[in-house]
Amino acid sequence: MSEGNMPLDFFISITVSDDKLSAHLLISNTEDTFKVSIGQLLDLVQKNHIIHGVNQVVLAEIADNPKSFSNKKTLIATGTKQLDGQNGYIKLSFDFDDNEKKPLELEDGRVNYKEVVSIHNVRKGQLIGQRFLATAGTPGRAVTGETLFSKSGKEARFKVGKNVVTDAEQMGLYATIDGMVVRTDRDKINVFPVYEINGDVDYNIGNIDFIGTVVVRGNVLPGFKIRAAGDIRVIGGVEAAELEAEGSIEISAGIVGQNKALIKAGKNVKSSFVQDATIEVSGELNVSQSIMHSTVRAGSSVNCVGAKGLIVGGTIQAGERVTARTIGNSMSTATSIEVGVLPELRNEMIQLRNQLKSLIENMEKSDKALSLLDQLAAIGQLSPDKLAMRIKLNNTKKQSVDEQVSIKERILEIEKSLEDSENAKVQVISTIYGGTKIVIGRYTKFIKDPTNRMTFRLSEGDIVMSANV
Repeated sequence: MSEGNMPLDFFISITVSDDKLSAHLLISNTEDTFKVSIGQLLDLVQKNHIIHGVNQVVLAEIADNPKSFSNKKTLIATGTKQLDGQNGYIKLSFDFDDNEKKPLELEDGRVNYKEVVSIHNVRKGQLIGQRFLATAGTPGRAVTGETLFSKSGKEARFKVGKNVVTDAEQMGLYATIDGMVVRTDRDKINVFPVYEINGDVDYNIGNIDFIGTVVVRGNVLPGFKIRAAGDIRVIGGVEAAELEAEGSIEISAGIVGQNKALIKAGKNVKSSFVQDATIEVSGELNVSQSIMHSTVRAGSSVNCVGAKGLIVGGTIQAGERVTARTIGNSMSTATSIEVGVLPELRNEMIQLRNQLKSLIENMEKSDKALSLLDQLAAIGQLSPDKLAMRIKLNNTKKQSVDEQVSIKERILEIEKSLEDSENAKVQVISTIYGGTKIVIGRYTKFIKDPTNRMTFRLSEGDIVMSANV
């Protein structure tokens, strides 16, 4: 049978892929003299129900030279692939995936191994995470014309834990309290007001800066720092470390400061003992055993009235009162107890007096230099550079005089506040020893001999003692 008597689909077959996104043409069983027109090819394509994405340029090339396409599949139609929608997702403001503890690298390239753990602090109302919506899919079209349906993305949902809330549209996740953001099991997002360390604050934990309350189940080792916007509670002890809380601080096992510890609290401090440390507290310091060789500044009171209740060495300052079972010791160790004015005012006055002394000394030197320059001016031997020096010294002297006046006025204000110390007192439950200095307001009393069960108050411009009832 000749080629002219055979139907075209005997020589040309068209196949469609399983996904209906492509159609291929195959020429076979032909002689070199085989010919086909573009019209015949289009009719054959239509006969095979190929109606979308037909490449007529390729069909024209086949019609022009069928031999070059013989015995190989040729792509003649391409469908439009459907696009599935993207899944929705949650974007958190904090990275919870980087669990590896890494020290902080400083700007100069050094590494601070004390800055290890990163706490995710948040304020009440702060955005913690955002939800991004899933997108709808885009349908496709097969080469045979049918619609290829797509899938829409799956929506993400917040896994809400404690102390967090979503907005009405559930597009944002917010903290309802100040605290730390924590992702717990099942990926729930929580905000906890307490950061708890089940052990020591050491190189495994690093320094702590937390917006809430910090609880340490172990000790705070030398050189480490804890800052808390709430309270700090240490079940163990504190060594040469720094603790600062806007609330109160409680240390169960005491402080061994090595003259490096600094404890600062916006409210109260409580400890079993304090040794070689500096305490700054706006309210009360309560110590059950002893305060030894330390510097204490308390806005309200210092109480050391436990079974031992000993204060010895150092300086204790309190705005209202100091109460202790024993002050000083039989070796007359120098111990200073100051009450009746806020410690910061008393310390400010000491600084102002030192500053005033320095100004006066400098002005005396300036006066001597001015006197020599005035003598040179009187005999007409004042050179231009010495004239400039004279003008500069006169200006400096005027500034010094103004500054001295300002300092004296401030000292006078503080001294007046020192007069208002009638309610201030130092109460000794057992014994106060020689070597102790009692300061109430602007008045000072030195204790020479051991005295028992006495209260020291200010009366008619003097410090008086009265027996405890």
